[in-house]
Amino acid sequence: MSGLWSDVAPQLWPAFWVTIKLTFWAALGSMIWGTVLAALRVSPVPVMRVFGTWYVNIVRNTPLTLIVVFCSIGLYGKLGLALAPENENFIKNNNFWLAVLGFVLYTSTFVCETLRSGFNTVPIGQAEAARSLGLPFVKVFTIIVLPQAIRAVIVPLGSVLIALTKNTTIASAIGVGEASLLMKEQIENHGDQVVAVFAIFAVGFMILTLTESFVFSALARRLAVRR
Repeated sequence: MSGLWSDVAPQLWPAFWVTIKLTFWAALGSMIWGTVLAALRVSPVPVMRVFGTWYVNIVRNTPLTLIVVFCSIGLYGKLGLALAPENENFIKNNNFWLAVLGFVLYTSTFVCETLRSGFNTVPIGQAEAARSLGLPFVKVFTIIVLPQAIRAVIVPLGSVLIALTKNTTIASAIGVGEASLLMKEQIENHGDQVVAVFAIFAVGFMILTLTESFVFSALARRLAVRR
């Protein structure tokens, strides 16, 4: 066990730091794109509603591994999409951002559906009153409906982003050096201590997800809609 710990300890924080960065940037992008998708799905413009509905239904039911691998092989390998500057770390950085892109494309669909459920908590009379005053859809959505919907679904949004943290393990499929890739390497190097390796990384992910759960629970209590 001491040999395993001395081998894994120096690499543990850098690997989990990559996991944290993947989670942060993918969560940020997913919130933005998921909000746009939610707006499209309730838009008064039929074409926008159809696009939002088809996007969510198709992407949400596509395996995340397939999406991440497509971003690497399809968008970069075939179309030459580069998301990082050309330097000695290009491959490493580009794979990182391609993984983030894949997570955003996928997780945003769950953010969209969570926000849509929050729209149902906003009294319809408020939106109707705003429209009767001549406010356009964009202002009704951003000023009246969206802020209340977010407050109502903080805990479900937290669950989506916690799932995102666990899904970051798929980034190892395109060579991103996050925690699960290190775990695979340690299993190969210490095949006789597989249980200990799993335990170390399980504890690491538990610390991350329980911290996120605590933060979102505190936000929900603080920002809960008073009835």
